[in-house]
Amino acid sequence: MTHDWLWLIPALPLLGSVLCALQHAQVLRGRATNPDLQPGIGAGATAIAAMAAAFGLCLRGFGDIGGETELLQSSSWAWIPGGEGLDIQVAMVLDRLSGAMALVVTGVGLLIHVYAAGYMRGDAGYAKFFAFLNLFVTMMLVLILSGNMVGTFVGWEGVGLCSYLLIGFWYDRDGGSPGHAAQKAFVVNRIGDASFLLGMFLLFTTFGTLDYANLVEGIRAAAMGGENSGTLTLAALLLFGGACGKSAQFPLFTWLPDAMAGPTPVSALIHAATMVTSGIYLVIRLNPLFAASEVALFLVAAIGAATALIAGSAALRQRDLKGILAYSTVSQLGYMFLALGSGAWVAALFHVITHAFFKALLFLGAGSVIHGMHEEKDVHKMGGLRRHMPRTFITFTCGAAALSGLPLLSGFFSKDEILAHTFAVGGAWWLLWGVGVFTAALTAFYSWRMVALVFFGEERFDAATVNPHESPPIMTVPLMVLAALSLLGGIIGLPAVFHVPHLLGEWLDPVVRTGNEILEHRSGGHLPHLSHTMEWILLGLGSAIALGCAHLGFHRNKNGLATEEAFESDHPKLHGALSDAWGIDRAYYAGVVTPVRILAAFVAVFIDAFCVDGAINAMADAARRAGTRLKAFADGQVASYGLWMGGGAAVIALLWALGGN
Repeated sequence: MTHDWLWLIPALPLLGSVLCALQHAQVLRGRATNPDLQPGIGAGATAIAAMAAAFGLCLRGFGDIGGETELLQSSSWAWIPGGEGLDIQVAMVLDRLSGAMALVVTGVGLLIHVYAAGYMRGDAGYAKFFAFLNLFVTMMLVLILSGNMVGTFVGWEGVGLCSYLLIGFWYDRDGGSPGHAAQKAFVVNRIGDASFLLGMFLLFTTFGTLDYANLVEGIRAAAMGGENSGTLTLAALLLFGGACGKSAQFPLFTWLPDAMAGPTPVSALIHAATMVTSGIYLVIRLNPLFAASEVALFLVAAIGAATALIAGSAALRQRDLKGILAYSTVSQLGYMFLALGSGAWVAALFHVITHAFFKALLFLGAGSVIHGMHEEKDVHKMGGLRRHMPRTFITFTCGAAALSGLPLLSGFFSKDEILAHTFAVGGAWWLLWGVGVFTAALTAFYSWRMVALVFFGEERFDAATVNPHESPPIMTVPLMVLAALSLLGGIIGLPAVFHVPHLLGEWLDPVVRTGNEILEHRSGGHLPHLSHTMEWILLGLGSAIALGCAHLGFHRNKNGLATEEAFESDHPKLHGALSDAWGIDRAYYAGVVTPVRILAAFVAVFIDAFCVDGAINAMADAARRAGTRLKAFADGQVASYGLWMGGGAAVIALLWALGGN
């Protein structure tokens, strides 16, 4: 049985994007006669309606795939038919994994659209912004719902394009830095995308298909039979390279902090809740491929742990409010890859979901603060804002509490499940567990440092020029909904020691079953497991670390900048390294970007201008000089023409005579 209504899920935001684009075009035409014409609220309402309809359809599909039904599929049509086994069919597939992801994308996306309707009000590009935002959601849904890797890659490239458009939306502000950030994100992601393509080609040449269901069966047979182990490892590493680009992992993470130059709703939607989780989705979707290679698993876990530590430490000394959250996002994505590399597929998706709740909340809360502070982003120039923005303060604090992993909140359960599973794997993974625990301590510290500097202490802004105020309800109501989800979202993944069902684990079992079978086969018949006693010990350790470091981060910064200034003066080199994210971005510019620009300048000046243009111009100049000389023979005299004609006739006659002999 086919379910063709699944096509409506991505089609509705696409329709909203087209309608918003038409409204923007109408505004541009109107400005030709009235330069002061501003867009109305129609575009925002259109985009929100499209998102609400898509969310409703996702809820319907989510309800239909419970029980014995594991997936819904639309009818397909041949996109690339026949020919050497290449037969690409386009179809929408809603299963346990894509259903959960689609709910997050459309649900959180709907709240962000509502918030954006207030945040972007009065912007000259209001309708264009919502056209881009709806188009992004369309591409993200195509990525998630496609039944094969080609469709996923179309969505993968589509979200990259929309990210470029949205990051650079205010390209003419701040000296053009948003435009530069958009270019940087686009180029860095292309590096990862090339790796994705190579991995996809390798899988096709090995298994003759790019359909996910057929790939899983082929990979399972190869892994269980001990075949193509090197090929499977290489394919997994190539696809992981693609995931590193899209999900901002070392060494391809430097684009994400710069991407904060875009409007805050963009940061919440793309760089917290959706696009940056594409890489995690890809690995979970192809979990049998990664399960078949211990080398690939360890590398995924090690890169994730390293990224979590590097970005988490960098967040400690950032002063830009959105910059703190950007590095925090990179760090939390590292946690998700640590889970994937430990074979904890469910824990990774669990953290994707809870992170979408509290990080979207924190980004939108930061936008509310920046909006109320007249675009000020420096936390050193804030302080005492809880008195001016009570709703923003309460909801932002809920998000920070969930991020820092305070007991019984959503982030506590998802983060501790990752760390517990990593610990259970043992061996070299114990070192990665230690890195994860240390990063959890950093997370709690910088989360409450941020809360203290923004909302507590003395007011460090000029009250004569800055008048902090609460945001309107259209912006704060989404914050309240996300705050509730951040506090209660952990209920879908309670640990076994609570003696209640792990709802997400049971739900996702059909998707991860094959990967777990391969892991069990490789490990001799058993999967990593912890006793209830050890689980309680790890839960207690996680609680103590979160509470202790949260208290330390808050207490040291609640009364002003004295601690910040003391650290900067006592440890200038460490402060500089942390503020500069360990100099990784500068190293790229020195070692890659600058040499490439020098080479490009050399090619432009010498190869292109001197060699290519020089050769073409030389031929043209030679033809011109030859024409100038030949022009002397065309003097307009009849006698001269007669002479040349006679001479020519004589030459022809001579040649004819010689040929006859």
